[in-house]
Amino acid sequence: MDAKLGGCDLVKLRVSDVAPGGALRQRATIVQQKTGRPVPFEITDATRDALSAWLARRGKRTDDWLFPSRSRPGNHITARQYARLVGQWVAMIDLEPRAYGTHSLRRTKVALVYKKTGNLRACQLLLGHRKLESTVRYLGIEVDDALALSEQVEI
Repeated sequence: MDAKLGGCDLVKLRVSDVAPGGALRQRATIVQQKTGRPVPFEITDATRDALSAWLARRGKRTDDWLFPSRSRPGNHITARQYARLVGQWVAMIDLEPRAYGTHSLRRTKVALVYKKTGNLRACQLLLGHRKLESTVRYLGIEVDDALALSEQVEI
């Protein structure tokens, strides 16, 4: 949820993407599979703590997948397996799994950034979209949203 990455990009992260030389980064950039564009993402304190615990448990092999497959040695978990895990996590906190998915998690933080700042360009960069119109559609921004932002500005 923090990274704003699609499932297919998240599962393909390598340890070296987030912890080169064993030190966890605060920010990283990957090339998005769908668009071929670089997408920056932050690694929050909570995520760094979780990653640190994960890497300590499984070992810090920098050339390895961050989320290796147990059933397919040498490969990463699949996007489908990631989706199953998200469903299980959502159910564990007594939410309805059908209401949440890997894609809705990608959108969550960017939607909060937009709601707080109204900065579509920042959202576009965070999502790796080429066109601002794509970001507008992706976030579901309506005329009412634009008017609400406009009403907050005094001249």
